[in-house]
Amino acid sequence: MKEHKVECYFEKENIWTFDSKGELLLTIMSSLAQEESRSISANVTWGQRKRFADGKVTVPFKRFLGYDRGEDGNLVINEGQAAVVRRIYGMFLQGHSLPAIARRLTAEGIPTPGGKTSWSKTTIKSILTNEKYKGDALLQKVYTVDFLSKKKKVNEGEIPQYYVEHSRDAIIDPRVFDQAQRQMAAWQGKTNRHSSAGIFADRIRCGDCGSRYGQKVWHSNDKYRRVVWQRSHKFDGGVKCGTPHLDEAAMKERFVKAVNLLTAEREEIYGTFKEIEEQIFGMRELEARQLRLQEECQVMEELARRREGKGYVSSKECQRRDRQEGLWQRLQERREQLGQVRERIGERMAKREGMERFLSEVKGQRDVVTEFDEGQWYSLVDVVTVFSMEDMCFTFKDGTRICV
Repeated sequence: MKEHKVECYFEKENIWTFDSKGELLLTIMSSLAQEESRSISANVTWGQRKRFADGKVTVPFKRFLGYDRGEDGNLVINEGQAAVVRRIYGMFLQGHSLPAIARRLTAEGIPTPGGKTSWSKTTIKSILTNEKYKGDALLQKVYTVDFLSKKKKVNEGEIPQYYVEHSRDAIIDPRVFDQAQRQMAAWQGKTNRHSSAGIFADRIRCGDCGSRYGQKVWHSNDKYRRVVWQRSHKFDGGVKCGTPHLDEAAMKERFVKAVNLLTAEREEIYGTFKEIEEQIFGMRELEARQLRLQEECQVMEELARRREGKGYVSSKECQRRDRQEGLWQRLQERREQLGQVRERIGERMAKREGMERFLSEVKGQRDVVTEFDEGQWYSLVDVVTVFSMEDMCFTFKDGTRICV
């Protein structure tokens, strides 16, 4: 208002904003108010962190799908919403992508945690990575940086975090939750493999050039509208492949035939898996290497702490001397190697669990399949290679290849 040459008068304090004394008083009073705000913020922050340190969990009930506030103020499972959470985990482990899950829930009109009608992959991911659904709680994931702006930041070690186990009744079994985290880690950086453009996206390949098939809409504005799948960039020039376009009905029909042929061989597939299980998915060597690297890191860290405690001026000086002697470099190398081994163990566990789900699906299918099932498609098929309308090869997740 001052910039627009509008003066204000505060009756209680008898202050005119255009008066030099008034401006000085306003500056002093605003400074006092800011200091009071800082003091209140510090007290509130201390109280919240004390609660966290005592293991007391606070949850935003209105935006937390699956739980309600009970009469005693604690979390109580909302069975209707909990069924949605379990379904999300089930679909994800079955092979559905995050956008596909969001699209399905939106189409069915299921409300989001915030009460909206449109789901996003970000919302799905937040549910799949929230440890509260297995009954635990990680406190202080984010914190407020500035008490004036209220800006929040992800806690990357700036302040302590507290992990509380068994803080409530679990909706998701801890083993299922851990499987979801391993699969999420295995999918990181592989967004093309899990596209949102339909259930067949990124799972159909051209037998001539290996390119992916993409979804196209023909006659989109008239009564002959039709959804087909064809090789991406087929008419952009370059290599002209002879592979045909496909409609979804044809793909579903061929899939049903392939599944029936697959289940007819289920005993042989299961026996083969048991023979090669340890060879492909065994982790004894990796776990032994992980243990050895952990021990080496502990020895080096202990050596560094002892050097610092024997009279060196600072940890920075210790690091400088350690670098000269190669200790710090060796420690960093071992830590990197340990991280790589842990990542490989996680990937191998995710693949093993995926294979076990595949075998469970195949062994459980006793009757002849007569209709296309989207869940079976996601849980069984890895890729379909198209050579012609009469020659399509389905490669299943165990490596079995069936051409129909």
